[in-house]
Amino acid sequence: MNLIAKLLTAQNILLDADLTSKKRVFEQAGLMFENSGGLSRSVIFDSLFAREKLGSTGLGQGVAIPHGRIKGLKSATGAIIRVQNAVPFDAPDGQNVKLIFVLLVPERATDEHLQILSELAQMFCDKPFREKLLGAATPDELLQLITQWEPNAAGQHSPAV
Repeated sequence: MNLIAKLLTAQNILLDADLTSKKRVFEQAGLMFENSGGLSRSVIFDSLFAREKLGSTGLGQGVAIPHGRIKGLKSATGAIIRVQNAVPFDAPDGQNVKLIFVLLVPERATDEHLQILSELAQMFCDKPFREKLLGAATPDELLQLITQWEPNAAGQHSPAV
């Protein structure tokens, strides 16, 4: 199983959200993690916003991976938000973002954090896979796609069939 699938539950997948800005995305992420894991929405918002001030977490190709370190968090966790209308995210290619993977890691998680970010970048660089994520009808369907995806050592990826 890939690292990403271990971070997600269907409860932390929101499809076709009506959010219009990074700020709204970060507020929604805070609410999701508060409801699913009892984390403070304001702490999450502040962490994501502080990281974003250092530089955009927009990858390009309509994808962003905002991430933050959370004091007291025991293990990494994630959420996916797919928005109805693409949100400006200052991505390097200038494209607005429709797929957002929010990653929270413990305050001291370094190697794991980098491994997860690397795997996310690999996953979202796969255009056919990205299109499947954009087309998923339900959180369960999107979660199954993520669960089946396998990284390939050569850098080419495809979901297991």
